[in-house]
Amino acid sequence: MTTEALGVSLQYSHSLGRGEFAGPGFRNPVAIARGDDDLMYVVNRSYEYRPDGKRVTICTVDEEYIGEFARGVHTAGVTDIVTEDGSLIWPTSVALDKDGNVYVADEWLNRISIFNKDGEWIGKWGTEGSGDGDINKPSGMAFDSDDNMIMVDSQNNRVQKLTKEGKFISSFGSQGTGNGEFNLPWGIDLDVDGNIYVADWRNDRIQKFTKDGDFLMALGTSGSGPGELNRPTDVAVDNSGMIYVADWGNERMQMFDPAGKFVTLTTGEGTMSKWGKDKLDGNSEMWELREIAQGLERERDFWGPVAVTVDDENRVFVVESCRNRIQVFRRQEPIFRGGGRL
Repeated sequence: MTTEALGVSLQYSHSLGRGEFAGPGFRNPVAIARGDDDLMYVVNRSYEYRPDGKRVTICTVDEEYIGEFARGVHTAGVTDIVTEDGSLIWPTSVALDKDGNVYVADEWLNRISIFNKDGEWIGKWGTEGSGDGDINKPSGMAFDSDDNMIMVDSQNNRVQKLTKEGKFISSFGSQGTGNGEFNLPWGIDLDVDGNIYVADWRNDRIQKFTKDGDFLMALGTSGSGPGELNRPTDVAVDNSGMIYVADWGNERMQMFDPAGKFVTLTTGEGTMSKWGKDKLDGNSEMWELREIAQGLERERDFWGPVAVTVDDENRVFVVESCRNRIQVFRRQEPIFRGGGRL
């Protein structure tokens, strides 16, 4: 099905995922990064009392399960928290550098864990604090064209630019409601020109900055109407400059044009995933329970849309933490019946 406005549409493709603490599936996914060859790295936050579900899942866009790493539990029991190198407690985001290495932010440990593309741990950095290069609950991350990390330092209400080894380069932002100020910022993305977009969570807006941190514009105001935001958690920008926002509090994803004008929105089109069908096919009783269950029509809707990303093929990926899945859409260019384009 298509959600359409102003000649631009989002065409639903498919869903992937199911609720699992290990193996094919997700457990409270909160972030996604797209790799080469249709690979996806999905960060699972899980529950406080089930650290065994904390991990990074590697799979493809077509739902082929590749593996997992950074498990929250190794030799300990399923309720024991592990803080050793390569493990996670409260992961928040993931980003890939030019070499395909995987960086995972952990807001409990205030550290960035680094893995190669196969999930092998290769390093870490991070010191809790408010000084230059210190971090306090790191959130969204992105790499610029020079392979430097642009990081949302959430509790410090700022954005920091660091080398991928964690050395401080620059920062901007402070707590407040004015232009260039933040109140618990969350997600981040860069456009093709290196401009920086930040989901300013408690201020219910997205702010855009130059690559040097100079304020350019803000989009969104508090509310539930089209173009209004309620605790936006993430932002993504495609190669055409279209802006996608995970409007978490309103349970939807919205699209804006490069000037920040509202274009369209979707509240979800979810269908059963391959992994979900495989699980039901292996348990006939679950199929029977679904046949008598009430309210299954709500499964299509977003529930906890916490992260969004877009790839070079204009595929938009919306991560639903509460439904343990990812919905995939395609942005369709406007086409006239006569074959022309806007």
